[in-house]
Amino acid sequence: MAFQSFFSKYKTLPYFFCTFVQHKPNYHIHSFANPQILPPSLPDLVNEISRLLSDHRYPHHDLELSLKPFSPQISTNLVEQVLKRCKNLGFSAHRFFLWAKSIPGFQHNDVSFHILVEILGSCKQFAILWDFLIEMRDSRSYVINSEIFWLIFKAYSRANLPDGAIRSFNRMDEFGVMPNVQDLDKLLYFLCKRKHLQQAQNFFDKAKNRFSLSAKTYSILISGWGEIGDSDKARELFEAMLEQGCPVDLLAYNNLLGALCKGGCVDEAKNVFHDMLSKRVEPDAFSYSIFIHSYCNANDVQSAFRVLDKMRRYNLLPNVFTYNCIIKRLCKNELVEEAYQLLDEMISRGVKPDIWSYNAIQAYHCDHCEVNRALRLMFRMEKDKCLPDRHTYNMVLKLLIRIGRFDKVAEVWENMVDKNFFPSVSTYSVLIHGFCKKKGKLEEACKYFEMMIDEGIPPYVTTVELLRNRLLGLGLLDHIEILVDKMRQSTSHAIQELANVMIGNRATHNTLRRDETDIESD
Repeated sequence: MAFQSFFSKYKTLPYFFCTFVQHKPNYHIHSFANPQILPPSLPDLVNEISRLLSDHRYPHHDLELSLKPFSPQISTNLVEQVLKRCKNLGFSAHRFFLWAKSIPGFQHNDVSFHILVEILGSCKQFAILWDFLIEMRDSRSYVINSEIFWLIFKAYSRANLPDGAIRSFNRMDEFGVMPNVQDLDKLLYFLCKRKHLQQAQNFFDKAKNRFSLSAKTYSILISGWGEIGDSDKARELFEAMLEQGCPVDLLAYNNLLGALCKGGCVDEAKNVFHDMLSKRVEPDAFSYSIFIHSYCNANDVQSAFRVLDKMRRYNLLPNVFTYNCIIKRLCKNELVEEAYQLLDEMISRGVKPDIWSYNAIQAYHCDHCEVNRALRLMFRMEKDKCLPDRHTYNMVLKLLIRIGRFDKVAEVWENMVDKNFFPSVSTYSVLIHGFCKKKGKLEEACKYFEMMIDEGIPPYVTTVELLRNRLLGLGLLDHIEILVDKMRQSTSHAIQELANVMIGNRATHNTLRRDETDIESD
């Protein structure tokens, strides 16, 4: 196995990678007739600064010094684009925001302020978030409004910290925001969406006398209890809404229908549906789709199609989620031809299939090792202007490696490059893990590992361990050293630290990410 020549062979990446890999891009364009220097484009600047934020993600990294050369190019648009690109880098994004704020004459806009709040919340950096809000309040730099707190409610709820979301609601007046029923609705919505129903209900019971409640407030809770299958609690809230004299609208009825169906009370839901009609509340497409979802979950495809036929008669158009529900069920029941027919119907009726529509069918082809149909479906997706996503590529690549169609792996990879699809850590992991498990394909695994390092994407710990163990098993210690040297030369500090895993230093494992439990089950 000629690894020495292999490593030198793949040191030059295609242009697709080079634009993202080079740490100091050359923006000079030379002409023998008229030499000139063009300023860097916005995408180039976004790529470079985003790379810096990724490489300097820990407190001891001197991010500000590395950012200094970019001071003359800073703009509100540039800051926005960088923050949007780096939504998973809360600490670095916060430092970048403060660094830009310190540049004389520069002022962030409200959009960047909102994006940073969302980033800090999604990264669970709540201590930094509150310090930041207090600083912004005291400096009067930005207007702190209800929408900021909605982002905080969402972040705490997603982090499974419902008490934190409720405390945030109670702190709104500290920042000059007097909560109203709309803020209450948002809090309840995010709590219910993450299934924190008991906390939502308890807070509602305490706070309901402070606000003029609408049917929407009750509907949020009814829907939430329905999501966890507690139709009794949903029914109780519906009755309380009637007692309060709230006008019962279509939204309230639909939420009750959904709660009853999810609680297994489909017959009662049918009675409520007829009650709607008697009270001249006209059902919409969503009313019918509730029953379709219920029948699909119960594996009753015939009943689902009967409801779909009724919608056709009433000229009600199901949305893409309803179609996807049926398509997924058909594929699970190995009725893939019927799934394709439904896909064609969607297009003919003006409902644009989304990535989930195609991926449900693609999963069937990959599970059944139908290579040609899987590749044809990818071509159809491009023709239908629904480009494959990470899940699509990962499923297909995993299939191709599993059955040994390595020629097609190269074709699919080139197609990704042509479509400007940036492979993520999971896509590289599918390839590296797949090739490591195939006899005689360790060189291919090393090729994609080296590409990953060159692109500055830190691999999973298990990926590093797997590749190291395969090389050790063949006695290729010198090749491990080559990879270690390459990792240590990376501009990414995370990759530099992973070099210790490659040499077998297990003490570093606890500080590195191990979120690779499913290399690709998408």
